[in-house]
Amino acid sequence: MFDSANLDHVVDKATWKKEEPVLREALLKAQLDLAAQKRFPVLVLVGGVEGAGKGEAVNKLLEWFDPRAVHVHAFGEPTDEERERPAMWRFWRGLPPRGRVGVFFGAWHTQPIVNRALGRTTEDGFENAIGDIVRFERMLADEGVLLLKFWFHLTRKQQKRRFKDLSSDPRTAWRVTDLEWKYHRSYDDFVPTAEQFLQRTSTGDAPWFVIPGADEHYRNLLFGKTLLASMQERLAQGAPPVPVDRTPAFPEPVDAVNVINTIDLKKKLSKAKFEKELEHWQGRLALLSRHKRFKKTSVVLVFEGADAAGKGGAIRRITGALDARVYQGIPVAAPTEEERAQPYLWRFWRHMPGRGRFVMFDRSWYGRLLVERVEGFCSESDWMRGYSEIVDFEQQMVDHGYIILKFWLQISQKEQLRRFKERERTAWKRFKITPEDWRNREKWDAYQGAVCDMIDRTSTDAAPWKVIAAEDKNLARVTILKTLVEAIEARLDLSKG
Repeated sequence: MFDSANLDHVVDKATWKKEEPVLREALLKAQLDLAAQKRFPVLVLVGGVEGAGKGEAVNKLLEWFDPRAVHVHAFGEPTDEERERPAMWRFWRGLPPRGRVGVFFGAWHTQPIVNRALGRTTEDGFENAIGDIVRFERMLADEGVLLLKFWFHLTRKQQKRRFKDLSSDPRTAWRVTDLEWKYHRSYDDFVPTAEQFLQRTSTGDAPWFVIPGADEHYRNLLFGKTLLASMQERLAQGAPPVPVDRTPAFPEPVDAVNVINTIDLKKKLSKAKFEKELEHWQGRLALLSRHKRFKKTSVVLVFEGADAAGKGGAIRRITGALDARVYQGIPVAAPTEEERAQPYLWRFWRHMPGRGRFVMFDRSWYGRLLVERVEGFCSESDWMRGYSEIVDFEQQMVDHGYIILKFWLQISQKEQLRRFKERERTAWKRFKITPEDWRNREKWDAYQGAVCDMIDRTSTDAAPWKVIAAEDKNLARVTILKTLVEAIEARLDLSKG
């Protein structure tokens, strides 16, 4: 890949002065068209060897663009806040919305290359990282992101000359530190690893472009022209047609597994026993949340279920045992305009908790596999790829040390009707019942089929579904508390004292 690049190409000053104004004007127009259409974001990843002019090229880009509409993020060593969350959290948080340009220095490609080049990871670990990145970038492309990855390159000889030239000028000597010379000495270890990584992660959805960095005029023109051509090509495509595979209102289940029908909804818990059990499990939860070992982990709770299944009541029994400073409740409704401008999972990634904290989702990312599927709010291809994207998302939580528990609260259609009518009769419950609840009830069978597919395809060893019989609220609340307490106790391994 690097051998095929013209690393010695030079553009004279006359050519630069002729072409630079034309490129500048065209890039600004493309940026304005992008902002006007708001159909997709542009994400530019900038990587490469030290001294190849990455920073200078981006500065030039900001000179050509309107810098107020460009998000630039430089990712160095993770901050304490970032270390408390899965590794991809800081990149998700910086994604540009539709209609804007984002520039990432040192994004998700940096650590896999550095770690492998320095022998910190095995070949298998390197391969796993490549696989994760390819899937992530494919997801961004599926969500409409125009992802362009630029690798600024110098030969070892060119890099050495560049460092010497910078060091000899008092105005630029500060740019070459001992760290840069250390990287130069590791060039022969670093570059082959980088080339292997680029070859494996350059795809049709997310290509790598090698930019020779020896001549600044050639470097900047090639960088700008490549970006411009990609933006113009996407802008010229116009708005995508309405998908022809819109999901019908009553889709057939993808899989024939009905795990819901196996749940015994007749079990009950007396009020007296409930009060005793509630106090017991809340007390244990309160102590666990204050334990010194809990400060090293985090808990993500997902509550899904039919309308009126008791999700809110179950959540309140958990929060009743916790200090309000250590938890956050996230009620999930229709996405806001800000959220619609981002990839689907963005609005959930932003709420990932730090160490020693709980986050409870009252409905969640599973909306793509339920309401969006059943109501036809997304195409079939969108919700079908949602299964694997969600499994990847949850695996990243688990790999980071999160405890993730997913509860599906199941009630009968008859019990739902009784609760709906009770809500209509009770003044302080009336806000809970909406015309949408009644419409959803008409599609009970379609939703139940989607739920069965969801549980079957996304219940993993790392993040299994807990199907809760919720016909009796008391039993459901105690069962959920007990499941949560036991999961935390198992993680903290209190037998070690």
